[in-house]
Amino acid sequence: MADAKNDRNVSHSMFGLNDPSAGAGQGPAPAPTQPVYAPAPPSSPWSFSGGQILFLLVIVLLVLTGVNLYLVISSRRQFNDYAAKMADQTNLITRRLDSSDERYAQLRGQFQVTSEKLGLTQDELARARQLAANVQKQQQATVAQLNNAIAKKASAEEMNKLQTEANAKFGNLSGDLAGTKADLEATKQALTGAKGELGGAIARTHDELVALAHRTDRDYFEFNLAKKNVRQKVGTVMIELTKTNLKKNQFTVNLYFDDKRTERKDKAINEPVYFYVQGAPSALELVVNKVGKESIAGYVSTPKGFFAGIPSVLSARPGA
Repeated sequence: MADAKNDRNVSHSMFGLNDPSAGAGQGPAPAPTQPVYAPAPPSSPWSFSGGQILFLLVIVLLVLTGVNLYLVISSRRQFNDYAAKMADQTNLITRRLDSSDERYAQLRGQFQVTSEKLGLTQDELARARQLAANVQKQQQATVAQLNNAIAKKASAEEMNKLQTEANAKFGNLSGDLAGTKADLEATKQALTGAKGELGGAIARTHDELVALAHRTDRDYFEFNLAKKNVRQKVGTVMIELTKTNLKKNQFTVNLYFDDKRTERKDKAINEPVYFYVQGAPSALELVVNKVGKESIAGYVSTPKGFFAGIPSVLSARPGA
């Protein structure tokens, strides 16, 4: 009972119920205050936690990586396209250069062969020019003498004498002119013969080739390719057949010499193909006079002695 009473007194003293000074002149004791809970401010829509920020960074890095990869692939594709175009242009330029080299070789070979054929006529042409110049000088001298005689009023005898001398000189000049005309005619015939020989110096059979070898100062070597893409060696030159066209009598071959390959494309039968080999004094000539379905036959013409130690069409048959 005493404990309960003490507890009551303590609670009264805590709330000022038993304190006489607590209520004196102050009225009733104030009521205890209640705690007030303020609502939490709303969170911002742009606030992210640490995990969300890391996830966003990973997404951004993946997007940037994808963009960079696309740019790299696109750049590589463009580079490959550009490289392919440059390769095509290079191949086109190479083919044009090969075609130009082939045309130049043919023209040079024809010119050189023509020069060799016409070399004997150069002295005759020079002699004809010199003779014509001498005739012109003599005519001028004779006319000058006649003019001097007329100017001095020479006598009839002197005039007749001069006339006789002039006639004699003109007779000699006429003879010289006739000889000059004959020389020019011979030169013309030589030029015509050289032109005809140059245009017709093609052997279509073995017998014609033997006759041609006897007539010209060149060596001739026969070849026969019975299959395509098979090479045959003629001296220092390798010949390879790649294509034939029986309807048009055309063929295509590859020539290997001087450590390089040159293509002679769509050449006609009995058409001379000129090419130059290092060390040769003049052009070499290839002629195909037989074209089969997958075969060709013909000969190679070289300067005399260029393929030393190799039997030619004459040395292979000494009695031919």
